[in-house]
Amino acid sequence: MRRLLDALGVAFDNLADHKLRTLLTTLGMMFGVGAVIAMLSIGAGAEREALTLIDRLGIRNVVVRAKTYKPDELEEIRKKSIGLSQRDVEAIEEAVPGVDFAAARLEIEPYKVLSGGGKTKARVFGVGYRHREVTPFALSEGRMFDAADERDHAQVAVIGAAVRRELFGADPALGKDLKINDVWFEVVGVLAPEATPASAVQGVAVNSTEREIYLPLTTALRKLDRDPLKSPLTEIVVRLTPKAPARETGAVVGTLLDRLHGGVVDYEIVVPEALLQHSAQTQRLFSLVMGLIAGISLLVGGIGIMNIMLASVLEQTREIGVRRAVGATRADIRFQFLVTAFALALLGGLLGVAIGVGIARAVAAYASWPTVVTTWSLALSLGVSVAVGVASGLYPAVRAARLDPIAALHSE
Repeated sequence: MRRLLDALGVAFDNLADHKLRTLLTTLGMMFGVGAVIAMLSIGAGAEREALTLIDRLGIRNVVVRAKTYKPDELEEIRKKSIGLSQRDVEAIEEAVPGVDFAAARLEIEPYKVLSGGGKTKARVFGVGYRHREVTPFALSEGRMFDAADERDHAQVAVIGAAVRRELFGADPALGKDLKINDVWFEVVGVLAPEATPASAVQGVAVNSTEREIYLPLTTALRKLDRDPLKSPLTEIVVRLTPKAPARETGAVVGTLLDRLHGGVVDYEIVVPEALLQHSAQTQRLFSLVMGLIAGISLLVGGIGIMNIMLASVLEQTREIGVRRAVGATRADIRFQFLVTAFALALLGGLLGVAIGVGIARAVAAYASWPTVVTTWSLALSLGVSVAVGVASGLYPAVRAARLDPIAALHSE
């Protein structure tokens, strides 16, 4: 340890004597390490966001969504198929193996949503009382409506956090009334705020609950008007049993609906588990490409260290001869040059860590892109930079150790 500390002291003294050269030499390592950390943090952030969005869809679900069409196209389609309906829900539960249950959802397009003290623009959904079992969300106040509310066509509502703020401000929302179109509803629950906004994963839209209102499905069907040409249901979420294969079950659901809809594919099937696998493959490809780019930067940095170390061998030839004359061995000379290369790589790596963390923070702040800086990414990038630096200094160190002491003493 004493030997290593002495060698490090000599190495840092030499680097301090040539500040500009040291800075230029470490630039390659700085940018390489910074690129590695920025790439890993951006990739980890994207992966975490994708997992969050897929979790909203439900990893054990198969989601069937009604397609949207222009009015003239809908008229032709409705001659063969009425769209997603309660009949489909019952058929899926009865005929498809591996299905626990299916939950329907209907979207209402309101022309007004208001309360006694405010108004808002919100998406309104009619859902079954088991909706909470297939789509995870948290309540900050109140309750979710139950089977009795759905059976009795109760005029109750659960609202998102943004809807609560705009309709009721700082006042209590539970027990208050809001009006959707021409129908009044009592607020029985308020959803917890969500940090992740509406987004999409692999081209599939995933909405935020901030500006959503949930009503009992039977109430929405009976008391709120909607376009008769549109599908009776907007979405069917199929909850699978633990051992049911998601992709295969999704294919069976598609075959069943194809028969029920007379061969008209007026729906789309989303399998979150397949989205997760595809997202992971995309992330691996992204990491590989960015890793190669960062590796090239580190390689350039390593070449810079090798060039400077070779120049140092020429500059210190007489010094090497003096050290050999007073008893230093070839191993001592080799060790000193390797420690100097290590010091260069370590300095560049530490500066690169600071640059990489700064880039990650800047991307998160200005581009609204989630980033996650992990300890292992810092350790990996710093370790690789040190390894590349030491490997680059190996040849100059061996060359310095092989110098003839007498010839070195006579050099100018």
